[in-house]
Amino acid sequence: MNIADSLRQFAFNKFRIDLISGSIRTVLASIVLCGLSYELSIAGDWPQILGPDRNGIAHDETLAEKWPAGGPKKVWSEKVGSGIAGVAVAGDVAVLFHRENDEDKLTAFNGIRGEPMWTTGFPTAYRSEMLDDNGPRAVPTIHGDAIYAYSATGKLYCVDLKSGDKRWERKTHQDFGADGGYFGAGSSPVVEGKFVIVNVGGGKKKAGIVAFHLDSGETAWTSVSDQASYSSPTVVTVDGTRHLLCVTRLNFVSLDPLTGQERFRTRFGKSGPTVSAAIPVIFDKHVLLTASYGIGAQLLEMSADKADVVWSDDILSSQYTTPIFHDGVMFGIDGRQDGGAVALKCVDPKTRHEFWSKSGVGYSTLIAADGKLLMMQTDGVLKMIRLSKDRYEELATAKLLSGTTRALPALSRGRFYIKNEKNVLCVNLAKE
Repeated sequence: MNIADSLRQFAFNKFRIDLISGSIRTVLASIVLCGLSYELSIAGDWPQILGPDRNGIAHDETLAEKWPAGGPKKVWSEKVGSGIAGVAVAGDVAVLFHRENDEDKLTAFNGIRGEPMWTTGFPTAYRSEMLDDNGPRAVPTIHGDAIYAYSATGKLYCVDLKSGDKRWERKTHQDFGADGGYFGAGSSPVVEGKFVIVNVGGGKKKAGIVAFHLDSGETAWTSVSDQASYSSPTVVTVDGTRHLLCVTRLNFVSLDPLTGQERFRTRFGKSGPTVSAAIPVIFDKHVLLTASYGIGAQLLEMSADKADVVWSDDILSSQYTTPIFHDGVMFGIDGRQDGGAVALKCVDPKTRHEFWSKSGVGYSTLIAADGKLLMMQTDGVLKMIRLSKDRYEELATAKLLSGTTRALPALSRGRFYIKNEKNVLCVNLAKE
């Protein structure tokens, strides 16, 4: 074991011990004493939407090359409520935001055994007019010893990771005059520095994007007169400048995450019954945006204070799946869940050259790990393919759930978490 692996194991063990004792600071102090910096999100965690970097790429995973005839080994499953919010994982704690009767619930499960550790409920009267599901849409965000969850009605909750005790709550739609969108609020919060930042959509009050203090929930800043989208904000450093990147209802904007000051914006989106839900995909100094509903894809090149459009094309029009960037190419779903042809494509994002396209697949969400691409289809079928631009090579396939699997999956320490309308399931994908 090299020094990096030793430090990861040391930090992970300390995290588990200190989570029980309630002292996260001890972990940080231990790492600092070594003269090294280390992210609080330990290697293997899946603490937020699309994993540690919000790009669908899992770190330090070793996956099996094939599965048994009956599919991957089931670790555990639990009956849960409605909602299309996926699981977030920190250490051996898996957190789900779901709804039972007239309560939105945050439930923490033991990620290894599936036992519920605690549940905290919040009253809700939300009724969807566009979707046959009234539960939460946004994956919760775990940061340090807290969980930040955003409900379909725009309520932002902060609860304690260890106990589930509620620390604070904000009624963002009420406070900032935001509407519910087509499907309720569905953008996951992002943590940056001392703030948790949300795509609220209070445009009339110049509160399209709002930052809240982590410890109190008090408003830190508000910015832009944009309505919300279903895309979750992400943060990146380009040329030494930190950017909060947000796809709003009709624009792509960059803000200073400390102040909310707008750096630049470009048009992205289309008026009418459309949505944008994929997270911006960042590579080098480039950003790829994608949406369906006639919007298509757009590649931009960023600098500290502007973004230039390199091209706009319908080569990759994804309804809500965020593409995966790997080894200079982009793997993405082209099409919509609610009708029409769907294909998995591998393209060069700079030249738009298409290496291959696999049609006839089900609409899927994507995770990349260990040189493989996991395609979680909405019909409950999981496919694993080689992460290669040479050809589409399917390694394994298995039916994991019945019904509809819209919630984004999570991968942590070989354990793969998925949810349909009634159940959350954990299977083992690790190489044994």
